[in-house]
Amino acid sequence: MKLKFVFFVFFLTFGFQQAQGQVYKFLTTGFSVMEKNAKGSWGNWSELQKASIIISLDTDKNRIVVYSQEVQVYDIVDYQEKEENDQTLIYGFDCKDQDGEPFTISIITRKNQNNRKQLYINQKDVIVVYNIVNHFEKNQR
Repeated sequence: MKLKFVFFVFFLTFGFQQAQGQVYKFLTTGFSVMEKNAKGSWGNWSELQKASIIISLDTDKNRIVVYSQEVQVYDIVDYQEKEENDQTLIYGFDCKDQDGEPFTISIITRKNQNNRKQLYINQKDVIVVYNIVNHFEKNQR
């Protein structure tokens, strides 16, 4: 298990493009939702709800799957350049849903928050954020 953790850290450090052909699994610990109102303005984030959902990033099949009550499958169209500063590390994905609608998914590591990881699904009228941990990290606890 330690080898998997070392590889995952390497993967996050050096980029998704260098690790093609891998499947990475995350476990959510909570989620929140923000929606646009009738006037097109963003509302407030909902209260954080506890959730234990598996999310898989499959770089071989170029897809992200959220195994919630209704399974969500998102095709990765393009891998964005890694963005990094003193506070965050962001890996972005240009995606499309089953209806072909384009949107972005981002995995963000909050360096100033003990490397807390979040996955954002940014669609046209709704944004969902999941707090995530590496799946094998959760199993070691």
